[in-house]
Amino acid sequence: MRTLNRKRLAALAAATTVLLGLAAPSHATDPVVPKPSPSAAAPLQYHLRMHHLHTGESIDVVYRIGDTYLPEALDRLNHFLRDHRTQDVSSYDPKEFDVLHALMASLGRPNGVIDIICGYRTPWSNSFLRAGSAATGVAEHSQHMLAKAIDIRVPGVTTVALRDAALALHAGGVGFYPISQFVHVDVGPVRTWSFR
Repeated sequence: MRTLNRKRLAALAAATTVLLGLAAPSHATDPVVPKPSPSAAAPLQYHLRMHHLHTGESIDVVYRIGDTYLPEALDRLNHFLRDHRTQDVSSYDPKEFDVLHALMASLGRPNGVIDIICGYRTPWSNSFLRAGSAATGVAEHSQHMLAKAIDIRVPGVTTVALRDAALALHAGGVGFYPISQFVHVDVGPVRTWSFR
């Protein structure tokens, strides 16, 4: 009697397992392992490493994963790129970070360090720089005041090569400052200029 009950229970359990789809088909010899789809691949991480030449600070941050910008990382970048004269912080257009990321990738230096000459500028700082000389190269309505521009160098990359790589992106304004040895990149209208 007990044997019969055990056999019935085993058969009932087996039938329930098959009905619920918990068991592999009886003809299968290997477990069925789903193949990963292309969408299951890890999303691209957007990473920046920068050193600010005026504050001496450095930052190493993943600011975007796939199509998602990371708010805490953007806050860190905004603080890092603050006006170093007044300590005022602004909210950068994240596309500016995408330009820097694409620029470093195009230079074959995805993990390279970007030296920051100037990030955000308050209207006061912008006027202060313009008043320093009649020919400073500082625009009256600079994209720096809109938190859409950064002046950069990349150690080991000539200013000419950096300018050419930035121009190839067609992502905004590119200013070439060969005497001061830096390149201005912004996400304003596409345009280019040289200063001296």
